[in-house]
Amino acid sequence: MTALPGETPGTVGTDTPQGVEPPAATDAEGPAHAEAPDTEESGGSEESGGAREPGEPAADGSEVDTPADDAPAGDATDGAEAGEASAGDASVGDASAGAEGDAAAAAVLSEAQAELAAQRELRERIAKRKAEKDGPVAAGGKLSGTAADLLAAVRAVESGEKAGTEFFDSPAAAPAPRRPAPAPAGQPPRPAPATAAPADRAASPEAMDAVRAVLTEGGAPEALAHPATGTLGEQAAELLRADPWQLLAVPGVRPEQADGFARALLGAACGPDDGRRTSALVGWLLERAALQGHTALDAEAVRAALAERAVSDPEEAVRNAVEEGVVLVFQEGADPTELDASDEDQEGDDTGETAEAPEPVQVLLGLDRYALAEESLADGLARLMNACEKGADWAEAAAAAPSPSAAELIRTAAAAGLVAHSGGEAARAEPAALIAAARGLGLRALGATHSEDGRRRLADAAGAPDAAVTLAGLLSGTEGPGRDEDGALALDLLVVLDAPQLDVEGAAVLVEALADGARLVLSGDPGVLGSAGAGRVFADVLAARACPQVVSRTPDPGPIGELVSGIGIGELLQVEAPGKEVVIVPVRDAGEAVHRTVQLVADSVPRAFSIPATDTQVITVGHGGAAGTRVLNEALKQRLNPGPGRFGGFDPGDRVIHVPAPGRAVPGVVRSADAEGLHLECAGVPVVVPQERVESAVRHGWALSAHQAAGMRWPAAVVVLPGDAAAGLSRPWVYTAFGRGELHLSVVHGVDQALPHAVAQVPAQERTTRLRPLLEALPTPDAAS
Repeated sequence: MTALPGETPGTVGTDTPQGVEPPAATDAEGPAHAEAPDTEESGGSEESGGAREPGEPAADGSEVDTPADDAPAGDATDGAEAGEASAGDASVGDASAGAEGDAAAAAVLSEAQAELAAQRELRERIAKRKAEKDGPVAAGGKLSGTAADLLAAVRAVESGEKAGTEFFDSPAAAPAPRRPAPAPAGQPPRPAPATAAPADRAASPEAMDAVRAVLTEGGAPEALAHPATGTLGEQAAELLRADPWQLLAVPGVRPEQADGFARALLGAACGPDDGRRTSALVGWLLERAALQGHTALDAEAVRAALAERAVSDPEEAVRNAVEEGVVLVFQEGADPTELDASDEDQEGDDTGETAEAPEPVQVLLGLDRYALAEESLADGLARLMNACEKGADWAEAAAAAPSPSAAELIRTAAAAGLVAHSGGEAARAEPAALIAAARGLGLRALGATHSEDGRRRLADAAGAPDAAVTLAGLLSGTEGPGRDEDGALALDLLVVLDAPQLDVEGAAVLVEALADGARLVLSGDPGVLGSAGAGRVFADVLAARACPQVVSRTPDPGPIGELVSGIGIGELLQVEAPGKEVVIVPVRDAGEAVHRTVQLVADSVPRAFSIPATDTQVITVGHGGAAGTRVLNEALKQRLNPGPGRFGGFDPGDRVIHVPAPGRAVPGVVRSADAEGLHLECAGVPVVVPQERVESAVRHGWALSAHQAAGMRWPAAVVVLPGDAAAGLSRPWVYTAFGRGELHLSVVHGVDQALPHAVAQVPAQERTTRLRPLLEALPTPDAAS
């Protein structure tokens, strides 16, 4: 891309600020969930496990962790940035040491607590249904070799022949309370103060003291006491003394740190092949993979990663982890015995035709939480596909649709219980038309988005303030129609926008909440970055072709729409922008990138387009580096809202991002602070963040990563691409970042040919999931291809 003709905003005063050091590297982001952060000083990209912000996605499809990716034993992890404790950083636990006290007294559950409670309730129901099955699944009985051994181990655990000790303790939680139906249509909901409370379970003072004693004995900081009891429960001290590697279950703890803790407690009684160590490592590898978007890993990759961590017999280690119930084993592909029989039949034929080589069996390892979520989601989607009324007459509504694509979507939804709809920003008008048509027919129809900004835009498009809710509000009961007498959402049609942001656990909770006969439409842009959590629900539904699909023919308008559409097909076009809707600002280094960015936000864009700084969003590749979100936010605060940061680094008027739950980023503004906590205003709703949660759950928000910005739009966007950001670029990242501006896009460009290269040749990295084959195996005779 080259600079467009005409005046370029931000071309005056290009001197690099004094004292800016050249960048070492960038915490480049990728498309999956936040993993345990490494040290900020490492400067590594997020693609290789660098430090991240709260709820920030990690690199999608990254390889299983190797020793080279880890911080040295005893190094302090960047717990302050992700709200996770490390065995080498005492300050992490201090930030959350009192979290369990005030939160328990909250009269109303926060959105994060309600979502967590709903997910735990779902897992309990799924586990109960599995326990009630008559016998083991027969599939895979003809496997041989390693696959057969692993499958036999799982069945031994299921039948009770061998112990299946739970590795990650997940407490039972009370189900989310049902909420009364909202006020009548046309009466906007009244904002109520919300309290952001941590989801950690409370622990008794005795349990905390016991854990501190064990941690001190093992040379670990006492600050880990709170996260350890929150993860392992009241018996954390006994568990850690009997199995020190259980410390790996605590977020942020690295294998080297757990090894040192175990050596201090056990002395010569422990070694690299200790079964407790190898089982903990297998679980840790899969947890880390889940943070990168995978719901399962190839067993061979797990064995290779174990070998790199000094495990002498990785195959035995995997077998032991399966027997202990740490992981589950699955096989994908054809049965090898059946393949042999098929080969014999082929040899008996004299047709001379050469048969295609069969795909080999792939053995996958996965954590039970994601396995249950994927199986429940597949069953739930099949239930919706086969349970709704297929002969609904929506012909008149389709005829009155505002566009041919909207009419097609209405006709398709009338004849199917599950529909996948794909399109760009302009295509959001089509789900809005569907919602309006269904409501006109007397159906209980609603749209759900992942952000308040998306909710507002959908409600405007549908022409009804009560036609759209946020997904978190719908599941927690604070928004929407509430639940019926059976506990299901009182809806006939639900349209979920920004569907690529759905992770597998959230999608399973949502589908479980829909009643038989309800219709579900998943709508989104396949080109954007994927979900922050594990899984790729929307992509798997599209790939499985298990339900009707409607592809919008409505293009995004204007130069920005043309530019983004070209990126979606791998082309970086030079678009005509007579109104300077798209502007390229070339820079030489990261220091100049920061200088130009501040100038654009504070001066050039407001002067040229009358867009205030509060309506301009800066987006960059990562959080670290010399032009990451941390540096940019500091520079923007100094220019736009200078102050001493007397409220934990914040001042009234600061733009912030609040992370109430992992993977969720809610923009807000600081209003005040007192003994109760930091008072924010998020989309008009007052939110109080307790003091002990501020450091881990609130960040300045003038500059965001593309993952944090996904699902939201602003009148103007400034995308910053310093030279050290080249490794973090991909087509989905560029597509997402460039599409965040409605009226204007400035690109602070310092990556030379890395930008067109990323657009043309760096697609989204694949995630290993099981949802697609599960959907393909379901009997769905009514589904259209």
